[in-house]
Amino acid sequence: MRTIIWLAAALVVLFLGSSVFAQPWRGSGGWGMGGSYQRMYDPATVETVSGEVTAVEQMAPVKGMRYGIHLMLKTEKETISVHLGPGWFIERQDIRIEKGDKVQVTGSRVTVAGKPAIIAAEVVKGKDRLLLRDKVGIPAWSGWRR
Repeated sequence: MRTIIWLAAALVVLFLGSSVFAQPWRGSGGWGMGGSYQRMYDPATVETVSGEVTAVEQMAPVKGMRYGIHLMLKTEKETISVHLGPGWFIERQDIRIEKGDKVQVTGSRVTVAGKPAIIAAEVVKGKDRLLLRDKVGIPAWSGWRR
């Protein structure tokens, strides 16, 4: 009888402990290859711009997506939003892009929420290079799903 009580108590502790520490599966947060945002990237509209970073912010580019990191880049012609990628990916990179940095961005010019933006494929800051997408637009964070 005592063994059954101990076994039941152990099972209760195990069940409660695992539910407290379990994290829900969240997937890519809308940043996956099948999402509408990813389909916006168009290799035919890729360009390279240079300028000064005036802001680095968190934002969700499309309603329902988890936040991403974008920066405002002041070039000779305009100030444009540059979408880097999902926060969970960008925040784990060694290169840090901050307000005041001079950078060169290569990416696809798109329209997001009625405003021009660039979905970045590569950002160069001095000697550092942050590779975000390949030549056809497949994100670096897609990993094995390529």
